[in-house]
Amino acid sequence: MASLKDMRVRIASTKATQKITKAMQMVAASRLRRAQQAAEAARPYADKMSAVISNIAGAAAGSPGAPALLAGTGRDQVHLLLVCTGERGLSGAFNSSIVRLARERAQALIAQGKEVKFFCVGRKGYEQLRRLFDKQIVEHLDLRSVRQLGFVNAEDIAKKVLARFEAGEFDVCTLFYAQFKSVIAQIPTAQQIIPLVVEEKAASGPVISYEYEPEEDELLSGLLPRNIAVQIFRALLENNASFYGAQMSSMDNATRNAGEMIRKQTQIYNRTRQAQITKELIEIISGAEAV
Repeated sequence: MASLKDMRVRIASTKATQKITKAMQMVAASRLRRAQQAAEAARPYADKMSAVISNIAGAAAGSPGAPALLAGTGRDQVHLLLVCTGERGLSGAFNSSIVRLARERAQALIAQGKEVKFFCVGRKGYEQLRRLFDKQIVEHLDLRSVRQLGFVNAEDIAKKVLARFEAGEFDVCTLFYAQFKSVIAQIPTAQQIIPLVVEEKAASGPVISYEYEPEEDELLSGLLPRNIAVQIFRALLENNASFYGAQMSSMDNATRNAGEMIRKQTQIYNRTRQAQITKELIEIISGAEAV
């Protein structure tokens, strides 16, 4: 059985840990609000961008001059998985849930005889994926030095992805990230960004025809690359909010667990101390009776 001194050290150590987890919870909570606002502000723009491009692409999808970002390469053999995760841990299942979704997609594609490549954005995802897919990771981007995410960060990633597509290194690109719903709910999401998936709208009213100037193909050649950057930027912002939400929840659980551990350790300490005092009293009384 541990001595009273050892028990006091354990209780003090657990209390120190509790203070750290509580502080981390408060920091995450303070940063979550701003990150959540940024993610929510980016959603309408990203959704509208997709809607506009889908509207234009509906007329250009079948034309011979349709951009490759819309029409694809004509093959479905090489898949690039763009996996966006966090740079830090202590956030529960946030990072591992995104990696799990990407890993399951990769294993399903490999089972179909496809070739899979990974582009990792974020240190945690890279560390987990390289255990199984080290040779398939073609690029890793670390954002630890970025204090505040900006559109320029997404543009940098988009340029690297587009350069590989233009070089013929892959046929399909899928973006993986966590969509922020609430502090306790972050949904791992997979979104195909190359070639663009054009959503078909149900015909609930009269079909409206538009005339574009310049032509659809020329418009798409400029809009499609920007849309990729926009969707990546949205994913980075969603991830940022999801990370702080998950960390806030995780640190709250850790603080509660530390409190419960302190209660149990204190209870054991008090019982041991009481037993020791009782033993000493018995020895004193026995010694007095012997005299």
